[in-house]
Amino acid sequence: MSIKIFKCIGGEVVVPNNESVLVDAQDGGNLVIQPPRPVWERGELNHLELTNWAFLVAATGRAMLETLPQLENGCINYWEAGNWALNEQAYPTGVFKTAKEYRKVHLHLLGRNPKSTNPDLKWGEAPRFPDFNNRFAWAKNNERLTAEDCLEIVRYVKTCLTENYGFRTNEIEEFLLCQICGYPIVGSCAECHQN
Repeated sequence: MSIKIFKCIGGEVVVPNNESVLVDAQDGGNLVIQPPRPVWERGELNHLELTNWAFLVAATGRAMLETLPQLENGCINYWEAGNWALNEQAYPTGVFKTAKEYRKVHLHLLGRNPKSTNPDLKWGEAPRFPDFNNRFAWAKNNERLTAEDCLEIVRYVKTCLTENYGFRTNEIEEFLLCQICGYPIVGSCAECHQN
């Protein structure tokens, strides 16, 4: 299950589930930013929603760069996704899926470590991703960012949003630490089923 670690008026920051991590933590990590409401295309967001989502994306990318030692001299690739939902093998299988009906915009933040030895994440090259049918086998050895990494990131994001982008504290939901897995959580921990 994915874990929602941060939420504000700009959207949500999510740690992907264990089977879907696109970049191993040591190679730079992978977080997902959901917009403030589900849309099939970013142009469906109004100007305030789009602006606040952009602030959340920028703050999260900055937090990854500032808090993750593996990203020293590295960068973040920002990848808008949602295409795998359109694959004929995605649920419901065998059905042609229109983007407007099935695609849900989300943005992957992919940490890029210049020292990565993963051939799919070679420094100075675009990341390579598998076809839909191979995605789980391809990602099976990728570890997600740790609970400690995520706690540092969300603390930085909150500070960045309030100090740099003018968010008020009532526009940011409080997070707790899951008593089982230790990840920061908003609401309940989807993995541990804890409030």
